[in-house]
Amino acid sequence: MLLESRGDRVFNALIYLILGLVTIIVLYPLVFVFSASISDPQTVLRGEMLLWPKGINLNSYAKIFQNKDILSGFSNTLLYTSVGTLINLGMTIIAAYPLSRKDFVGRNWFMGLFVFTMFFGGGLIPTYLLIKDLGMLNSFWVMIIPNAVSIWNIIIMRTFFQQSIPYELQEAATIDGCSNIQILNRIILPLSMPIIAVMILFYAVGHWNAFFNALLYLSDKDKFPLQLILREILIQGQTSDMVKMSTESAIKQQREVEGIKYAVLVVANIPVLILYPFLQRYFVKGVMIGAIKG
Repeated sequence: MLLESRGDRVFNALIYLILGLVTIIVLYPLVFVFSASISDPQTVLRGEMLLWPKGINLNSYAKIFQNKDILSGFSNTLLYTSVGTLINLGMTIIAAYPLSRKDFVGRNWFMGLFVFTMFFGGGLIPTYLLIKDLGMLNSFWVMIIPNAVSIWNIIIMRTFFQQSIPYELQEAATIDGCSNIQILNRIILPLSMPIIAVMILFYAVGHWNAFFNALLYLSDKDKFPLQLILREILIQGQTSDMVKMSTESAIKQQREVEGIKYAVLVVANIPVLILYPFLQRYFVKGVMIGAIKG
């Protein structure tokens, strides 16, 4: 057993101290928001609740699940996330697999063309005009097609295919009579679960937090994702339809609005918090291997 020197012990203690501070900085806002969402709004407004809930009150959650705009935004976001992630994953695999093959003629040219788009884009107004000319304004597909694939994620997946799956395995499958599609389905994809899990997490979180495209291209409220509904609640203060303005006092209305804001934040983050633990075991392996650029 190696004995630690005094310098090592001091260094380790410093590392634990920094990690502890970072953990507190990250966790405190999360715990505070959750506690505020289930506390008596009056104690939150008076600043009496610092960390743990005071005066358990679930009325904010009841009002949220009775509000049709929030339920509509939640279902729209689930639909955008599930369909969008499926298309993202398919497009990324289709692009990354040929680029990882040594026998693909012109793969460096295609790779250079893809990378070019990472540095030079059309700009906001030309992109808007293109979306308009394609007839996708205020449609379901405007939330899916413009972000159908990420070049950065293609590079990560291509590198994973090159670094983690021996090319000789693909050559042996070719000798046995497998086509490229069969090699992809029977060999590449079953061995690539870590990077596929990472891609699902990247794309799903991106779709779940999508806000800007919806703000630009959607005009019907029944197509708004949850993030746009949250914006109306948190910034524009449009919670008047959830609280009875004409019958309740202004102070009580303010308390209810405050509770609703915290409860909406919790509800919006629950799906991502549920998804992450299932993919976490693949996360480090997939990112570390895929991040080595070749």
